Formats: sequence, C-alpha cells, structure tokens
Amino acid sequence: MRAQPPVRHFPGSLTAGLTLSPPRRTNLDRSEVNHEHDQPAHLRIKEDSAHVPQTISMQEFAAPETRFCPARVYEYKDSEETGEPELVINAQNCVHCKCCSIKMPHEYIRWTVPEGGGGPGYTMM
Repeated sequence: MRAQPPVRHFPGSLTAGLTLSPPRRTNLDRSEVNHEHDQPAHLRIKEDSAHVPQTISMQEFAAPETRFCPARVYEYKDSEETGEPELVINAQNCVHCKCCSIKMPHEYIRWTVPEGGGGPGYTMM
C-alpha cells in the first residue's frame, strides 16, 4: 500500500480555517431586518406546546432549532434560577424564512406576520 502524502495547509486556503460564507452579523446587515422594538414578538411558543423545547426538542433531537435557523433566532441559555438550559427567542433577528414553521419538532412555534410590515428588506441582495 502506498503512503499518502502529508496534508499541507497553505495560507488563505479553505483548509486553513476559512469559511465559504460571511459572518452571521454581515448576513443580517445585508438582509436589512427591521422590526420595531415596541411591537409584540411575532415568534411565540404555542401554549399547548410549552413543554416541547426542554422535553422533546432538546432531549430527543439535540435542539435542531439552534442549527437550522439561518439568523440564529433560537438559542438555549442557562436559566439564572435553575441553571437548566431554557429557550431564548431572538425574534428581532428573524429573516422570515419560515424554517421554524416547517422544521421544529412538533411545530411548537406560532409564526405570525409582524406589525407594521417589519422584516427583511433584501435590497442589497
């Protein structure tokens, strides 16, 4: 069996740690997301599904919403009271792709249209 040549990492190559997509903050800036700060959140957990984030999404599926959302709207942070991870929804980052309506375990998110026509502008894309 022939020996494989050693892997070389050249400056500026993809193997040197570069990525193919720009940072998330840059993508959000390009989408020109605009939500008024005093309006109610357009992403909410359905009342009858309040248990799903901790008991099903996190335990059975390893919190897929933290990975499939392109704007990183969903994240789990440790609760100050219990120390257990709890879901935090950053609705102001939402780019209205509606992945959460399709891919959430048990479809536990209620997505509504934001008030006042807020959302992404996409003029620079």
